[in-house]
Amino acid sequence: MDAAPADGDSLDGVHRPALDPVFAGIRTSLHLLVVTLAGIVFVRAIVQDAQYMPVIAALSILFVAVYLAGASQPVSRPGVWWWLALLTALWVGLTFLAGDSAYIVFGLFFLYLHLLPRLWGLLAVAASTTVAVVGAAMHNGWSVAGIVGPVIGALVAVGIAAGYQALFREAAERQQLIEELMRTRAELAARERAAGTAAERERLAGDIHDTVAQGLSSIQLLLHAAERAAPDHPALERIRLARETAAQSLDETRQLIGDLTPAALDGQSLADALERICRQAATETLDTAFVVEGAAVRLPMPVEAALVRIAQGAVSNVVRHAGAARMAVTLTYSVDTVTLDVVDDGIGFDVDVIGRCPEEPAGPTSVSFGLASTRRRVEALHGTMSVESEPGLTAVAVSFPIGEES
Repeated sequence: MDAAPADGDSLDGVHRPALDPVFAGIRTSLHLLVVTLAGIVFVRAIVQDAQYMPVIAALSILFVAVYLAGASQPVSRPGVWWWLALLTALWVGLTFLAGDSAYIVFGLFFLYLHLLPRLWGLLAVAASTTVAVVGAAMHNGWSVAGIVGPVIGALVAVGIAAGYQALFREAAERQQLIEELMRTRAELAARERAAGTAAERERLAGDIHDTVAQGLSSIQLLLHAAERAAPDHPALERIRLARETAAQSLDETRQLIGDLTPAALDGQSLADALERICRQAATETLDTAFVVEGAAVRLPMPVEAALVRIAQGAVSNVVRHAGAARMAVTLTYSVDTVTLDVVDDGIGFDVDVIGRCPEEPAGPTSVSFGLASTRRRVEALHGTMSVESEPGLTAVAVSFPIGEES
């Protein structure tokens, strides 16, 4: 019988791996008890050729059919009441026709106590005990055994039902503990994987810095020295092109190193990290300002790391290329988005070069390459990015949805 017990939990709807066999055994035993008692009533009525044998046989068969129909499928709360009411009515009819039917009440005790609220279950047990005593007395006369038997059966059923409920509560608490332990273990495993990934990325970034980046830097310096040593050399244009290619590759390599190394949060809040970036960028010729608008909310770590990286790249572009006198970084929290704006009053640049390929004549500068990399990072986290630039005003804005895990 898949229905809700008195305390509102569902015995069959909750997975209890350790005690499922116990619950299944109890239910099976109850089903066998009820069917067996009804079968005894049916057989005795036929064998003894009772006065109302056809009616008793029909009611016995109907009782078993109704019971099995309700026990074989989940029953909602209103359905439980109607099912129990029909079973009780059939049992009462059998009890007043055949004295042996009074023993079926022992199975009904468990149904009342299990499927009805606690008070209603106890009242149903008391009422059915009274009916069983009266029914037995109608057929066999009044006796101590006829009264004590159903009463003891009712008390035993109440005790067993109480133990069943205690067992279920213990199983529920144990399962909840197991689920909490499983969640904790999964979280610890995820953190260990994240820490391992971060460590490996940092190691790889260090290796690239110590090999590729240092090699490109040396090549750039050597080619620059060759330019100055032989200004009239016929291959001077090729040497200059090689130096510029090495410089561009070095910028790309440094960008890759920046992408691999951990974000500069260092245990600080996002606002603290962004303010530190602005403060470090300030010089005698560049005034910087950092502003937070809206109520700060906790963001997923990938989004916070991306915002710090994007701010680092955008501020670095302003410092190295914009020739700006003022720069403002604004972090804005709205209802469903977080937005980072980096605005400066520098010389600006051609926004169209961001989407060009390196093979095109006006290939991307380090600024456009960095912004293209930023756009890829933003799109990977389901965010949006916009860039506006003209002499005297350049604005880079990125937005991420709040609450969406990346």
